[in-house]
Amino acid sequence: MTAMRDETMAVTLAILVALGTVTGVIVAGVVGRPEPEASAPIDPACREYSDGCVTCRREASGPVCSNPGIACVRGPARCLDEPTAPPAR
Repeated sequence: MTAMRDETMAVTLAILVALGTVTGVIVAGVVGRPEPEASAPIDPACREYSDGCVTCRREASGPVCSNPGIACVRGPARCLDEPTAPPAR
């Protein structure tokens, strides 16, 4: 009975160590590698832009960007706050 309990404990401990190692690798990969921000459009007057996944706005301290969605395919960055033409009189 003791040998069976010891074997069960050893298997359980091995599984826990393996899960801890896998979790550490996943967390290190996610935390250690920041998500690149959307490439800014060429027009420096554009204050808000998006590549379809990440939306950024230019602040005095630098760009502030959202997090990308889970299933996101990046495209070329485009300006979201393009100036509108004044109304015709």
